[in-house]
Amino acid sequence: MTMVEKQTNALWQTQLTGEILLFSLLGKILYQIPDKEWLQPLLDNEVFTEAPFAETHPDVLKGLALLQQWERAYQQNGRSHDLFKDLQVDYTNLFTGMRKLPVSPWESVYFNDERLVFQAQTMDVRAWYRRYGLEVRQLHQEPDDHIGLELMFIAHLAQLALAALEPNNEPEFEQALTAQRGFLSKHLLLWSLLWCEQMLEYAQTDFYRGLTLIIRGALAELSRILELSLPEGK
Repeated sequence: MTMVEKQTNALWQTQLTGEILLFSLLGKILYQIPDKEWLQPLLDNEVFTEAPFAETHPDVLKGLALLQQWERAYQQNGRSHDLFKDLQVDYTNLFTGMRKLPVSPWESVYFNDERLVFQAQTMDVRAWYRRYGLEVRQLHQEPDDHIGLELMFIAHLAQLALAALEPNNEPEFEQALTAQRGFLSKHLLLWSLLWCEQMLEYAQTDFYRGLTLIIRGALAELSRILELSLPEGK
């Protein structure tokens, strides 16, 4: 039985739309240092009041609660400059700088003792992107295997599946889901859960702790839907 036969088109449409919105948002937030220009509209539009998978995975619900807790403190303190600055400091301490980072955002770092970037994992991720029509903006200057980019790629594959679903193009729909399974099992699931553990240990703000819980829960739920097993011990 194919995946499309296991759910109705309406259910798949809801599922894929949720994936697109959630993983693209999570990816974009993690890919760049916090900026009020894009963060404030998210808060004004109450983006963190609900999320896909919140009803089916407790981590997503807990993550939303932490984000809402951070947002309440931020709004009640007059959109506090200090609280926003804390976000920028948290992001910088976690992900940027020349020192050894407490939480590396790049996949390849997790697979070599020297914690080097631009390794075999990076090149394979680049090949995956190209296969489905994507390329990083600063090719050869930034590693392609950033956690934010990989999450956005999952959203891109969901978009391809949704586009194939509407005209009932089952071969392309199945191909997009197969690509999601392949990329998750060969890349994102192999390191993102350890990344989540490190984030929960080192992040200093409810904002980033909340995002991390949502990512962990959403990846677990997507794996369940696609009939993938999480790596042992995770």
